[in-house]
Amino acid sequence: MNNINYPSKVKIVDVGPRDGLQNESANIALKDKIALVENLANAGVSMVETGSFVSPKWVPQMADSAAVFSGISRKPGVIYSALTPNMQGFEAAITAGADEVAIFAAASESFSQKNINCSIEESLTRFAPIMAAAKSQGIRVRGYVSCVLGCPYEGDISPQSVLAVSQKLLNMGCYEVSLGDTIGVGTPAKTSALLALLLSHLPAEKLAVHFHDTYGQALANILAALQQGIAVVDSSVAGLGGCPYAKGASGNVASEDVVYMLQGMGIETGINLDALVDAGFAITQALGRENQSKVARAMLAKRS
Repeated sequence: MNNINYPSKVKIVDVGPRDGLQNESANIALKDKIALVENLANAGVSMVETGSFVSPKWVPQMADSAAVFSGISRKPGVIYSALTPNMQGFEAAITAGADEVAIFAAASESFSQKNINCSIEESLTRFAPIMAAAKSQGIRVRGYVSCVLGCPYEGDISPQSVLAVSQKLLNMGCYEVSLGDTIGVGTPAKTSALLALLLSHLPAEKLAVHFHDTYGQALANILAALQQGIAVVDSSVAGLGGCPYAKGASGNVASEDVVYMLQGMGIETGINLDALVDAGFAITQALGRENQSKVARAMLAKRS
């Protein structure tokens, strides 16, 4: 760690309740979703992606997002955010009490077409009314860029494409852009190269990273991002998640694994790791599925 200025503090954005649960095939009880959000907040997660206001036809697991927002006991200082693909979703999210919203674009034309049935440019145009409404209501908007290190349809993605979309989202008024390795194909060298280009045009405090762990590279990629001064990391408790448009894409990097690594590096997160492990244990028990976090599995084995 010599001669590298790692951030002294990293903000974890837990996307488990949204990105993590949206691809589960089994029905998830509302009470379990509410408990997950509350458990994450109680563990010290300062920003929880609580739901998504998309068409239930496309993402049935998110159909009860409004009920989740109204059911949670809110913890002061915690931001409860929602994904909003269009104006209808934005209005529903604000009515439900979302503290801030997120919009999403892709760095890949093919992925944009398959995912939201329009070009990258069209997707950005669709967000203009959301940005205007959010500004008038004092609501902060976060931007996502998917497929920044590879696309299931196009393969490698040009870092210049990622830069162009990121710049457009920031110019539209997003306070931060989260760079998503949607199919988890990135490596530390590719991550470093991408960030080197982006950071020659954009400030580090405007960027976050969002890695899936399909090929087991997520923690290494996060380390590469930390080395470049990135201090916001998206992760998903118990490694929940995947991508319906990317075959074989396993879950997001597990929040427990990220927090363990950061704590071991002396980087502050404000998160209680034991409580985070409990949150992941509760939701995986409710889902009847295996916990994907290696740290959680090790800590739970020790306890028993």
